[in-house]
Amino acid sequence: MPLFRIRLPRCVLLTPLLAATALCAPLAQAQQTLITRPIRLVVPYVPGGLTDILSRIVGPHIAKEFGQQVVIDNRAGGNSTIGTQLMARATPDGQTIGMIDAAFLINPALLNRVPYETPRDFTPIGLIAIAPLMLVVHPAVPAKSVKELVALAKTQPGKLVFGSAGNGSAVHLAGEQLRSAAGIDIMHVPYKGGGQAIGDVVGGQITMLFMVQGTGKPHVAAGRLRALAHTGAKRSRAMPEVMTFTEAGFPMVEAATINGLVGPAGLPGDFVQRVNTRVMRAMNTREQQDRLVDFGAELATNTPEQFAVWIRTEMVKWAKAVRDSGARVDNNP
Repeated sequence: MPLFRIRLPRCVLLTPLLAATALCAPLAQAQQTLITRPIRLVVPYVPGGLTDILSRIVGPHIAKEFGQQVVIDNRAGGNSTIGTQLMARATPDGQTIGMIDAAFLINPALLNRVPYETPRDFTPIGLIAIAPLMLVVHPAVPAKSVKELVALAKTQPGKLVFGSAGNGSAVHLAGEQLRSAAGIDIMHVPYKGGGQAIGDVVGGQITMLFMVQGTGKPHVAAGRLRALAHTGAKRSRAMPEVMTFTEAGFPMVEAATINGLVGPAGLPGDFVQRVNTRVMRAMNTREQQDRLVDFGAELATNTPEQFAVWIRTEMVKWAKAVRDSGARVDNNP
């Protein structure tokens, strides 16, 4: 649904100045949405992940903007649809917003049932961060680059195994992009979460895995994993020695995780703009950008209108990736 801004009519000065000022005052006050209670910031995951951490970083800044506490409400389950449904069904008065990730873009194509309509049921507020995915292999794998890994896969069709945090996750679709771009036959093993997949690639049970740089960096530094490339547009400050997939010759491998703020459809335009401005200003500092680098993420500065266009474009891209992979999740109760 398009965002809107409240436009004030021009006061006609047919009376003395004092009377005109009195007439205009209520109109000026009506321009700003009044927030009278703590703001609920819904996170569709358990505490501890990047989506939750970013929510707790931006929450205090939103609180300062409106003079009200921001309460983080973790509502995990349903491949993130339980918490996302709360965002969609909330009253559009500014008292409830939410932090979304890549599943927001992927789920409409991946799941057989989604209890809301994306993007119709949401008001985009702002994209905050993009975290490129890094391809890592166990050190025993005789490949020091993406091209060497592709060559190895072509000599052993169906033998190399890549894990993921589940069917249709961003890390799964990154593997599918590599499969398609390189024309190789590799086996996908979905796990119930990223932690188990990481444990198995470190242990050598699977060949490779895509993961965010913030998670993979300690394993690479300790020699437990070898990083081959990442999906970002340019080399990261966190691991500048790791080339991009574009440099490796596979620019089509571009899947990444993202985080942004949305609210229910119909949020007042002035509220949306105030949240966007405050959050973007807060995150666009060296301190916060350094924190994002530690997480393996990059700041994404944009307007609500730009975020709305970006969501639609990304949904088309992810829908194609889901179709090409054949991934499907039956989430009927």
